[in-house]
Amino acid sequence: MRAFIEKVTRPCRRIPDFFLLAALCSLALVILGEIIAGSVFYLLNVQDKLIAWSGSENVGTFLSQYLGTFGVWIAFLLFVVIFKGNRPMLKALAPNKSLNNIKGILLGVLLGFGTNGLCVLISLLMGDIKLSYNGFDWKLLTAFLIFVFIQSSSEEVTDRLYLYQKLRRRYRSPLVAILVNSIVFMAMHMGNPGFTWVAGMQIFLAAIIWSLIVYYYDSIWVAFWFHTTWNYTQNIIFGLPNSGIVSEYSIFKLEAASARNGLFYNVNFGVEGSIGSSLILIVVVIVLIVINRKKPEKRDYWAEAEKAAAEKRVVTAPAENAE
Repeated sequence: MRAFIEKVTRPCRRIPDFFLLAALCSLALVILGEIIAGSVFYLLNVQDKLIAWSGSENVGTFLSQYLGTFGVWIAFLLFVVIFKGNRPMLKALAPNKSLNNIKGILLGVLLGFGTNGLCVLISLLMGDIKLSYNGFDWKLLTAFLIFVFIQSSSEEVTDRLYLYQKLRRRYRSPLVAILVNSIVFMAMHMGNPGFTWVAGMQIFLAAIIWSLIVYYYDSIWVAFWFHTTWNYTQNIIFGLPNSGIVSEYSIFKLEAASARNGLFYNVNFGVEGSIGSSLILIVVVIVLIVINRKKPEKRDYWAEAEKAAAEKRVVTAPAENAE
């Protein structure tokens, strides 16, 4: 058993990095984030201020739901500061010459808008949805872009940064980090309105894509903005359900009475609940794997820790044998 464990895990592993415990740690990160955000909202009366600023109780409340996820960022930083072994995770967040830069942000925006916009376009052409112009308010659009980024990036911090890196520290195979964080990400959406197993598969595939981007390109920022513009496109631009949740403000509005289930649209969950969107994401997964099939992991943040732990074992082994 010990030989098997040493074969599949790294010498720099830590007990909380075991995949079940790591998943629970990521859940604790979310819960702590909610407590932090809830406390700040209560003390500063944030929701009422957003309602007053937007001029609408519904819009202000919806804005506050997005903004309320900022607590995850604070919780993550606390986890990194308090537990020194997590500090290499900050390197994955920092700007780099790969794609954690302006180029990566633009690529993420293009991918998010392109993939989601394609699903919406096909749904329109097939007659499954009808949209009408609702209005353009640049202040609300800007606020929603910022707040949707906070919400989307907080999920990426939880799964593609914190959980992914914990699993990479423990397990030699990157498949463990990629698959486990994607399963956890899907599970966190199972309570959303209108969730189906088709929707679950689409969410799982999206998580696989964002994990592959981190693995091949060392860019959590591409994942941040891919995720952000995916959500922003369907929710704020087109007024469609985003994981079953409909925005109180959008440039276009869905004529809900005429909407119907189709290859690229689900009336309860949006394009994310469709077989068509899953097929598009499968194509993206295949393309990512094929074009990078001969490339190794872009950067392994735990390689130095693994080497140091292995050298320490070699040094202490003779003394143990002597006893």
